[in-house]
This record gives sequence, structure tokens and C-alpha cells, in this order.
Amino acid sequence: MAEKSKVYFADFRCPSWRENLPQKLARLMMTAGFGDIDMDGKFVAIKMHFGEPGNLAYLRPNWARAVADLVKSQGGMPFLTDCNTLYVGGRKNALDHIESAYVNGFTPYSTGCHILIGDGLKGDDEALVPVEGGEYVKEARIGRAVMDADVFVSLTHFKGHEQAGMGGALKNIGMGCGSRGGKMEQHNAGKPFVKEKQCVGCGACAKICAHDAPQIVNGKASIDENKCVGCGRCLAVCPKDAIQCLFDEAPAVLNKKIAEYTKAVVDGRPCFHVSLVVDISPNCDCHAENDAPIAADVGMFASFDPVALDQACADAVVAQKPLPGSVLTEEGYDCSCGDLFQAAHPETHWQVCLEHAEKLGLGSREYELITI
Repeated sequence: MAEKSKVYFADFRCPSWRENLPQKLARLMMTAGFGDIDMDGKFVAIKMHFGEPGNLAYLRPNWARAVADLVKSQGGMPFLTDCNTLYVGGRKNALDHIESAYVNGFTPYSTGCHILIGDGLKGDDEALVPVEGGEYVKEARIGRAVMDADVFVSLTHFKGHEQAGMGGALKNIGMGCGSRGGKMEQHNAGKPFVKEKQCVGCGACAKICAHDAPQIVNGKASIDENKCVGCGRCLAVCPKDAIQCLFDEAPAVLNKKIAEYTKAVVDGRPCFHVSLVVDISPNCDCHAENDAPIAADVGMFASFDPVALDQACADAVVAQKPLPGSVLTEEGYDCSCGDLFQAAHPETHWQVCLEHAEKLGLGSREYELITI
């Protein structure tokens, strides 16, 4: 029988003046083997979500500082990273993204390291990464700065998600590290389309396309789906956000694509994963607002295995009763299934992502929980 993956856990208790929460996180990570990674003189990407402006559930910058300081203590050169969003919002290009991060407190002075937006200014600076064993994705579009790093660390706010069911390490890595074109590939079963009312016929989409798919007719752009390869570059350059894609992929397929994109990111280099089960909002931090937590804060988890990590965090949340005052206590929400994530979003099945990730060899859902 294969050995179970080790997941290390610490609660949020700090009853003594001898240790605060960032110090406790550092101790957890070192106990979990973080110090065994050779980081000396190496670039270390710390992948996290800076929070859409207006959202207050995202991880505080103090957590990023704890991880960055630990990397530097091991001789590494850390940077915080995320990739631009596919939807219109505060993080759709690198300038807006960095500004949003600064507004939410992620400055070099508060975190101890700089921010690099993984897929560049317009979301099209990507590396094409083969996915070994990929069923839906043969070549993932990953932000280039993410792939340029020597060591990869995920720092995840564990929460619910309206499309994937659960937003854990795999979601943070797979969807989060995809370029705008990569995000489109995961979310969309089809091709981008033009909203004519917003289009001004500037031709930027036609100039950027290598396949002659966008055409300007009567002052409006249209996209030939037969020529379009779904790279998403037209979305990145449109000055009016007139080019969009449908978020129409079935939840199960979306979760499998997330697992395959995660494999592209982590294969072939040292990786380590941390998840904080705190402020467990029902929806993603990409929302410009956050609802009340659906479950009580649990603690911090760390592991070399992102699959085991997600399973352990999910088990800790699912074991709880819904918090009074949350959406799950409203009429129309059925928690009898025993799964708070599925109760919040009945059409989703978060387990699919973990099952597919295990099949791809990303890790194991069987784990040993070690409490410090």
C-alpha cells in the first residue's frame, strides 16, 4: 500500500506572547519540510490572490510577508504573483492589477518583496507548457513569469467557488496561473465573441491576430470561429472590452481543466503549498464583494502534495455545521447533503478536480494529518 501524503496543520490559537500567527505559519512550514528545498540564489514565485477591490475576504498581506521572509531566510529571491483576469474588473491588466494589490495592502514595504504579474501587461505574455496525460488540455497557456521561477509556492485562501465548487490550492494554481487565453480555455467551450454595442471598430483585434479571424465590417469587428484558435489575445488588446467569452464550460470539465493546468505549473520543479482556511466565503475572491463565511475558521495547512492539501482542507470544512447568518441558513439552501460547498452551489462537484488531479499523478487524496 502506497504511503499516505503528509499534510501539516496548525490552528489559529496563539495564547502566549512567545509566538504570533505569522511566526506560527513559518514554524508550520518548516516542520512540513519547507527548509529542505534548495532556494539559495533562486527565484521563488509565491502564487496568491490579491483580492478584487471591494472584497474583504482575501488573505491579509501579513501572511505573504511571513512566506516571503521565510523564503529569504533560505537564500531565495521571492516575488508575489498572479495572472490577469479574463473578466472586466480591477485586475484585467498588469497596471490595474498591481494598483489593486497596492490598494489591498500588498506593497513591497508590507510584504517584503515585489509583485510580478505572471502574464504581463495585457495578459498575453505566456509560455505554452505541455500537459502530460492531459485529457482536455495538451498544451497549457501559463503566465511566463510563473514558469520562469525556479521554485513555486502556492499561498491559498481556501473558500467556496461558484463554478468549481471549492477554491483551494488546485484552483489557485491551475486557474490562477493561466494567462488570459489560458483562463478562456478553461472556462469556455467555444470561442470569443464581439459585443457590437461596445465595439468602436479600431482594428486592434485584427492587428494582433495571427490567424486573420477578426474582421472589421461596417465599422464593427466580428470573429470567424473557423479561423479562431482561442488564444485570447484579442481579449487582451481590445480597448473597450468588447471582446468577451462565455463562461459556459460544464463544472466537471472546468474542474478537470483546472487540474490539468495545475500539472503544467508544478511539473519539473520544487513546489510547496500552503492553504489558510479562514474567512470561508461562499464565492471566489474575484468578486468585488464577499458574503458572510459559511463555516468557522479552521487553521493553516501545509504540504508538498496539493491534492492531499485540498482534501484535508475540504474535510475540515465539510465536517462543520453552517455558520448562523450565512447564506446556507437562508430558505432554499439544503445542507442535508453533508457538504457545505455543494449546498452553496448545488450544480458543482469539487471532488471531480481532486479525482482528476490524482489520476494525473499530481498527488493523493489519501493523507496523514500531522498537527503541530
